[in-house]
Amino acid sequence: MHLFADWPGHNPNVAAIVRMLAGAGADLDWPASGMWHGETPLHWAASNDDVALIDALLDAGADIEHAGSSIDGGSPLSCAVGYGQWAAAWRLVERGARTLLWHEAALGMVPAVTQRVEADPPPQPAELSGAFWNACHGGQLHAAQYLLAHGADLNWPAPWSGQTPLDIAEQTGRSDVVAWLVGKGAARGKKSP
Repeated sequence: MHLFADWPGHNPNVAAIVRMLAGAGADLDWPASGMWHGETPLHWAASNDDVALIDALLDAGADIEHAGSSIDGGSPLSCAVGYGQWAAAWRLVERGARTLLWHEAALGMVPAVTQRVEADPPPQPAELSGAFWNACHGGQLHAAQYLLAHGADLNWPAPWSGQTPLDIAEQTGRSDVVAWLVGKGAARGKKSP
């Protein structure tokens, strides 16, 4: 199943092939072998923005919340959001995936972000700043504005890349977010590619 879900994905006849493999006994939630992470075929479909395969795997019984993402050890939604696979991320949310603050920020789910930020206790500063970074990655200006107003660090360098919110917004072509960040005095990171 992993070979079928591997990059670049988007194979023809996915529903029929997934049904056939599952019917022959393939474990839809088997983690990748010999790797440092435990991603399942659903994680790989999410990483490839392969909505048809996501649907086929979920329809066949794959676990939408299975842990093992190479991003944070979490669910397939973390792969989709972390790798900027927005169609896959939205399909997983539509199919019932649980969201975290950083997922919600990247997808512009401002009511959910607001609810988390206004909870007692509120998110820690690093969690706010990570969500802010992801809002900039996803081009979600309103979420980014809200998070900055509530304590996110304008120049938070992502621990995984050293990129600041301005770096990732520029890299992903989010011109409205870039213009806003520049207007706020945002800086580029030292490790920016």
